[in-house]
Amino acid sequence: MKIGKALTIAGSDSGGGAGIQADIKTFQELGVYGMSAITAVTAQNTLGVQGVYPMSVEAVARQLDSIGTDLRPDALKTGMLFSGELIKAVAGKVKQYGWQHLVVDPVMVAKGGSQLLKAEAVDTMISHLIPLATVVTPNIPEAEALTGIRISSRLDKMKAARAICQMGARYAVIKGGHEEGDERQAVDLFSDGEWYEEYAGPRIDTRHTHGTGCTFSAAIAAELAQGKPIREAVRIAKAYIQAAISHSLHIGGGSGPTNHWAYRLEEREPVHE
Repeated sequence: MKIGKALTIAGSDSGGGAGIQADIKTFQELGVYGMSAITAVTAQNTLGVQGVYPMSVEAVARQLDSIGTDLRPDALKTGMLFSGELIKAVAGKVKQYGWQHLVVDPVMVAKGGSQLLKAEAVDTMISHLIPLATVVTPNIPEAEALTGIRISSRLDKMKAARAICQMGARYAVIKGGHEEGDERQAVDLFSDGEWYEEYAGPRIDTRHTHGTGCTFSAAIAAELAQGKPIREAVRIAKAYIQAAISHSLHIGGGSGPTNHWAYRLEEREPVHE
């Protein structure tokens, strides 16, 4: 039996709710073998980020070479990349090894407000990494930063998705969790720049949403690693993160992590709060 392999290139979260830790948990839950290249070590918990310690470009490149020479991923995702120099290095390795099915989660700011991507690195992401992406998965503030489009309506989301695809990405998913105006649903917009499809789920009244973006993009990568078409991968990822938010673990004094095993348990039996 062929085992799908997925690689995450992201920062480490000492609290376990986001970053590398969330990605590896998601890969495991969705049945793929997870690998990692750590771009930064963060000191953080549910209350916020207390420190960010970037890895050197050489350290990240060596990790990627180790993967590339032995354990070719069937899909990969990027999360926290921090600097333009690191983005260029990661993009170079993706091209060097011919890796396919790249999911770019353009992590910019932590939930507590800490900057996780230098402002000057946004242009580098647009010019070097996004053109290699199968799909880019920004939330609304990230989509606004990438495109310069103020998003306050469905039409604005469509314009932003089109703009991201025009940057070279095959697809874009503009996530609706930060959207204002609809208290009942969170609606993600999926597009190739020409057609548009919406994935809606009930909006959950909870503060425990730490790592949702990491988890969603990791779920897409896991499904692509198993050969799923992009539409099915996005649909499953939406269901996965909906379950993870709906059945909170209720841990930590701030914005707590999502429940990474809720989707698997929901498939067997209802998960009780």
